[in-house]
Amino acid sequence: MKPEDPKSPVSFEVHVARLPKDGLPMVFEADEKQREALAKAHGVSSVDAYKADLLVTAWKRHGIKITGIVEANITQECVVSLEPIETHIEEQVEGLFLPADSKLGRLGFDAGGEIVIDADGADSPELFSGDMIDAGELAEQFFGLAIDPYPRKPGVTLDTSGDKTVEETEFQKKLREALGKS
Repeated sequence: MKPEDPKSPVSFEVHVARLPKDGLPMVFEADEKQREALAKAHGVSSVDAYKADLLVTAWKRHGIKITGIVEANITQECVVSLEPIETHIEEQVEGLFLPADSKLGRLGFDAGGEIVIDADGADSPELFSGDMIDAGELAEQFFGLAIDPYPRKPGVTLDTSGDKTVEETEFQKKLREALGKS
């Protein structure tokens, strides 16, 4: 039995078998419990607000396209002073999905064709099975990518003036001489 992937704290599955012609608009705001789970999952002090405004539309023949924006207010610790920093995140969301049995999804792999990857271009479509896609998880992925991994409070610097110069060991001196460096 295959273990199930843990669900996103803001999981919101969308039934995509029959989408309206103009798409399915979705607005999702996380409650306190979900925001606490998001903070823990992404290693931040707190998530004070989280909102995803998405549009789920049909793409190509059987594909699904999810676009929108995720906004959040988070609190992180400064990497220098460890003081709290409040940050506003506003990130565009875009994802393409194809059914697992789609010919379009297998073209580059099964047909022996080439797959061209553009680092600055859009991501390639993800495959899904069934008729449900977790739009909340997609929004959370973009939220996680927008978090600064090394937040620094404006104007804070690391004071290195009190650092002592460490004398070279005998080994380091001999090694430098052997390498011919001064």
